[in-house]
Amino acid sequence: MTTNSSAPLCLIAAGGTGGHMFPAQALAEVLLSQGWRVKLSTDERGARYAGAFPTEVVREVVSSATTARGGLLAKLAVPARIAGGVLSAISGMRRDRPAVVVGFGGYPSIPAMTAALALRIPRMIHEQNGVMGRVNARFAPRVDVVACGIWPTALPAGVEGIHTGNPIRGAVAAYAGDPYHAPTPEGRMRILVIGGSQGARVLSEIVPQAIASLPEDMRFRLRVSHQARPEDAREVEAIYGDAGIDAEVQPFFTDVPERLQACQLVISRAGASSIADITAIGRPAILIPLATATGDHQTANARSMSETGAAVVLPESALDVPTLARDIRDILADGARASTMAAASLALGRPDAAQQLAEIVTELTR
Repeated sequence: MTTNSSAPLCLIAAGGTGGHMFPAQALAEVLLSQGWRVKLSTDERGARYAGAFPTEVVREVVSSATTARGGLLAKLAVPARIAGGVLSAISGMRRDRPAVVVGFGGYPSIPAMTAALALRIPRMIHEQNGVMGRVNARFAPRVDVVACGIWPTALPAGVEGIHTGNPIRGAVAAYAGDPYHAPTPEGRMRILVIGGSQGARVLSEIVPQAIASLPEDMRFRLRVSHQARPEDAREVEAIYGDAGIDAEVQPFFTDVPERLQACQLVISRAGASSIADITAIGRPAILIPLATATGDHQTANARSMSETGAAVVLPESALDVPTLARDIRDILADGARASTMAAASLALGRPDAAQQLAEIVTELTR
């Protein structure tokens, strides 16, 4: 794809985690297809998640920092690092002025959003979670539009949001709404276990043990894809192997959309991007919200799936091997229930979220 140097520029500010970067990537893909130029503003940490962005997206690494990590000296250096990032962002925007700046949250988005505010450039933010993150909450009263991925989203007083859903990448959208093949008493069944990097230890300890304790006739028909941290992989593989379960354990699957499409059940954290992917394709889920998530936002993310019957939600405080094994068994042993859960999940999906965001971006230029 070639880029027209005279085309309008959208600067996307995001970083920190895949939860911010995946929806930012989805918006970039749509805008490029509509003839926009796109630039990504992030820090060195966020840049590590940008490998799957289209090559046409210009990467701009700016200085930023958070007070949530590091020692005293690191915390004292935060204001200077952010100030340097803001000055760099202002300089860049003066050289190539964006038509719109879109922030997806995370501390790496602070410099670009502050620069857009100073230069009075049209700006919006997208909040992925049911509880607004600190950075987005800071800028929410100072932007033209606040788009929300989860509904309802807890917003600062006086701020109104638009429910767009969370954008999904093109690789996920390719499988949106694919038919669900319910588990049968004799057929093979697939389970996908995804958890993310934070607090994933509990998924590596309890989930394999729960699957290993399923009835023998069910275990031998299973194919498990389990994302586990490298330091946990050998232990996880041993649990599955001792139970005679066909399992593939990797720290990261590059083909999660394909595995999600093929599975009968997904066991996952309740991150916003994970839920967006699960509901876009429409699969039954057991969700285990991260207990240490800021503002308990993962529990808020999972609420609609729980209320509509699309997922069983198990807080970490109630998570143990017998309880999880019971819920897995009950879903896989009841094809009708699994199909109903899949339909409820699909009904919550917003596969057009990136397109809606792109329409808002275009409107802000008028």
